[in-house]
Amino acid sequence: MPAQLRNLIVLAALATVGFALSGAGAHAQGTTLHGTVGPAFNISLVDASGAAVTHLDPGTYTIVVDDNSEEHNFHLRGIGVDQATPIELGGTFTWTVTFTDGNYTFQCDAHPTLMKRTFGVGNAPPPTTTTPKPSPGKLAGTVGPGASISLKKSSGGSAKALKAGKYSVAVRDLSKAQNFHLIGPGVNKSTGVRFTGRITWSITLKKGTYRFQSDPSKTRVRGSIRVS
Repeated sequence: MPAQLRNLIVLAALATVGFALSGAGAHAQGTTLHGTVGPAFNISLVDASGAAVTHLDPGTYTIVVDDNSEEHNFHLRGIGVDQATPIELGGTFTWTVTFTDGNYTFQCDAHPTLMKRTFGVGNAPPPTTTTPKPSPGKLAGTVGPGASISLKKSSGGSAKALKAGKYSVAVRDLSKAQNFHLIGPGVNKSTGVRFTGRITWSITLKKGTYRFQSDPSKTRVRGSIRVS
């Protein structure tokens, strides 16, 4: 075989291999989805256009998660997938996952009844949907570190004035010398002074004044809310 013809055959073969590898790389990269959790009680997963993910084709995807809260996390799970950010560590996380036919969920493990979504992949039947009951208001209480205490709305603003009704209160106690104590008409909930960690209360607020305080320092570590 002439040398010139042999060289042409080798170059053609190399070009074919390079094209195949390039195509494989593009397929492996897949589509990027964007997940977000926090800073309030919100969690979402959207596609490149910003639309909420309700159904996907099977395949490999890159998931970029912005975890904006040390009180929540983003946990994605389903057939062959189980990825989660830490509850006490915010930041940006990137995962590569492969979805197959089935239903998948993403949720906050600290508040799964309040922050959970489901989507389908491929030929999976759509997730069962029911008419949701009115969700309670969401509050976040924090005590510590040091002599500090706060009670905030889901929007992040201070809970100084609220409407009467049902509320979920997610408390984060960061001090072994203080506690979080919520007191008012029909409500008397508290963490232990030596306790540190997270706890969620379901309460009903009535018209009147409520106070939240740390019992060991109740003259200076305190606040109040007015319910109308």
